[in-house]
Amino acid sequence: MKGILKEELIGLDTEVINAKNKTLIGIKGTIIDETKSTLIIETPKGIKKILKEQVTLKLPYKNKKLLVEGKLLIGRPYERLKK
Repeated sequence: MKGILKEELIGLDTEVINAKNKTLIGIKGTIIDETKSTLIIETPKGIKKILKEQVTLKLPYKNKKLLVEGKLLIGRPYERLKK
C-alpha cells in the first residue's frame, strides 16, 4: 500500500468507492490535477473536484486495483512523493 502513496496520481483512472457525501460514490474518471487536499477528476459528465479526506478511491497499482483512503493522500503532491 505504501508504494501507491509515493506514486504520481495525475493520469491514473480512479473510481470513488465510498464517500461522506454519498453523491460522490461511483464517480469514475481520470485524475487531471491534485492539490494538498483535493483531487480533480475528469469524468464523461465533466470535471469533478473532490476532497481527499472524504473519499475512498480505487486506484490501479502494479496490475492490481487498490482501495486507498483519501486521507492517506493528503499533502502537497511534491511533499508526498518525497516521503
